[in-house]
Amino acid sequence: MKIDARSLGKVLGAPDNWRFVLLHGDDTGLIREYATTLVRTAAGSLDDPFRVSVLAREDQSRLEEEATALSLDGGRRVVWVREAGDGLATAMTAILDGPSSSLVVMEAGSLPARGKLRKLAESRTDSASIGCYPEEGRALEGSVRRMFEERKVRVTSEALGWLAAHLGSDRAGVRNEIEKLALYAGEGGELALEDVQLCMGDSGAASVEDAVFLATEGDREGTDLALERALSEGANPVAVARVLLNHIGRLRRVQAQIEGGQRRPDALKTLRPPVFFRKQTAFNRALDLWPLDALNDLARRTQAFELSCKQTGAMDLLLCRRHLAGIAAMAAGRRRRGHR
Repeated sequence: MKIDARSLGKVLGAPDNWRFVLLHGDDTGLIREYATTLVRTAAGSLDDPFRVSVLAREDQSRLEEEATALSLDGGRRVVWVREAGDGLATAMTAILDGPSSSLVVMEAGSLPARGKLRKLAESRTDSASIGCYPEEGRALEGSVRRMFEERKVRVTSEALGWLAAHLGSDRAGVRNEIEKLALYAGEGGELALEDVQLCMGDSGAASVEDAVFLATEGDREGTDLALERALSEGANPVAVARVLLNHIGRLRRVQAQIEGGQRRPDALKTLRPPVFFRKQTAFNRALDLWPLDALNDLARRTQAFELSCKQTGAMDLLLCRRHLAGIAAMAAGRRRRGHR
């Protein structure tokens, strides 16, 4: 079955109802979070050697053997497969067609909609296919608010909006930042805008956003400096691509409304979260330089850049530096020519 956000709790909260759960998509942190929840709920632990078997890529030939093995203590076994791909579809079909009572949880990356594993998981009533993609806007704000509520920490709406615009998109990175902020606030505490800016002002996520904004407004030197700072602080090229795609998407939404006849101030007000006040000038400069057709082309190029970074053996750091430098050069050229 294909599981949407509204039905997610039926899977994560009741893994005994399923034999196979496939987690796939671009957000590796969210995939790992869901997999951990499923394994812990089903087996009571993540490292019980009698009930949990973790299969890395080099161990996947043992999938059928592990899935059909009996638990020595009588509980249900969980087979946790990392880095899964369509090559496991045949073995997984044999397991589901057989008498195995084990739960198989597979972590996969981006899989094609017509791929074998997705078709298998989505076609059976005892299997679940869950897409895990980066959250943004109100969805991200809602997740961040829930994380703070779990830790009994309050956050002002202004601080929440700023966080949603600066946290990045990977779930693991978001959780790490929330943990840090919750420790700073303490149980029962409250975080205001000044608090989150103080805690995150020097973070890699902020440096990535600086690099992205500077690139789209044509500041080549500033782009290079901010990007190197972000990479030195642990940011990776895929994260840079995600922040860049989010920024381009917001520019496209505003530019489409402007080119449709709406006033710029009114178009900007539709963004959620709103542009952080310290970034408003840079955002407007980018709007002046990039018409909608150019932004659409830039989005396609950035998607191709992200895909290239995910290929085995890719020189992702070089690709990242080249891509942002190219954007900054294009923006600078547009500014010199006086073109939008």
